[in-house]
Amino acid sequence: METYGKILLIAMPVFLALVLLEKWYGWYKGKDTVRQMDMISSLSSGITNVTKDVLGLSVVIISYEWLVNKIAVIHLTPVVWVYVAAFIALDFAGYWVHRIEHRFNIFWNLHIIHHSSEEFNLACALRQSIAEIVKVFTVFLIPAALLGVPAKVIAIVAPIQLFAQFWYHTQHINKMGWLEKVIVTPSHHRVHHAINKEYIDKNFSQIFIIWDKLFGTFQQELQGVPPVYGITRPARTWNPIKINFIHAWLLIKDAWHTKGWKDKFKIWLMPTGWRPADVAEKFPVYKIDNVYHFEKYAPESSNELVVWSWTQLTILLIATSYLFANIAAIGSPGFFVYGLFIFLSVYSFTELMDRKRFALLWEILKNILGVFIIYKTGGWFSNSPSVIQLNIPILSWLLLSTFITAWFVFIEFKPAKAPRFFITQND
Repeated sequence: METYGKILLIAMPVFLALVLLEKWYGWYKGKDTVRQMDMISSLSSGITNVTKDVLGLSVVIISYEWLVNKIAVIHLTPVVWVYVAAFIALDFAGYWVHRIEHRFNIFWNLHIIHHSSEEFNLACALRQSIAEIVKVFTVFLIPAALLGVPAKVIAIVAPIQLFAQFWYHTQHINKMGWLEKVIVTPSHHRVHHAINKEYIDKNFSQIFIIWDKLFGTFQQELQGVPPVYGITRPARTWNPIKINFIHAWLLIKDAWHTKGWKDKFKIWLMPTGWRPADVAEKFPVYKIDNVYHFEKYAPESSNELVVWSWTQLTILLIATSYLFANIAAIGSPGFFVYGLFIFLSVYSFTELMDRKRFALLWEILKNILGVFIIYKTGGWFSNSPSVIQLNIPILSWLLLSTFITAWFVFIEFKPAKAPRFFITQND
């Protein structure tokens, strides 16, 4: 937990710098692929995901360490080739987990956030799940466990394998020659994120594209078929916490409303998107029919709202970094309270980005929690003199944040005219 937090203290500013660099490069080249509010939504999603991981908010049914202790035939010494083998084993497992997430209703909810952006850029790579409360896919590492690959090797290689998937989320790199035959490239992954009928549910590989070619799920990017990004049943919100559970909520409602008892259980393991016929007819859900003519989600956003959203995100990044740097000192249950503050922060300002009036309620709840933290701990999770000196600035910020959110809700969002919530795919 503490070690992963320290790794993220280095990784987060690097990822943010690369996201901003891509934004600048797109502007410079006249091909901007990054909408600001979409970027803020993606970055806030990344914050919720890393906070959840650092706090260990998930249950592992079978840990890899337990598995290797029980079934290892031999025990390998952690030398260089063992790390290479572990990397390949993780990539093989990642392919099948990824493919399962796309193919079954119950597991799609764990991955929908990653595909929810209607853009394709480095920022959308940071849209990662907080919905995976129970981890069930350790079984795909059975080959590594049989060979006795040490658990500490997997623990080192896993973050490397994950971070190595960041760079290819871009439209600014074209096909890469012979590398297209070996590794996952931006071209391959553009196909994976596309909702065109030619591309959907293809290219599940994470690092080595060979898995798709071996198991029949490979599709190259076609010259005359530009990828269109997103999900076929659009999320229509900037709130990443809502997006994480939007598919599960639909499944729960469908299971409740369907008259067929068989369908109440069947729906969970059916292919992604399947719905019982009776609820599909009675409770239709909007689905994109023509990928080249649909309206992207784009609530009206004044310059003031954009600046305020960036301000909230910046403050949140600072607060999150403080948590990761001091997680041992904050301790339990303090760091869970801190995590709640982060989640309320994200929920509040992304609801405001959606122009939702209840954003003010969430903002008030978040700021009450902030005041309570200072009251109970003497400072911001610490009673040291240096932290206590920050009490007045923090309390002032919480008060100011409440008033500014109220200004947006009661003044700017006044229904003087119908807000525009979408832009066409051709805009």
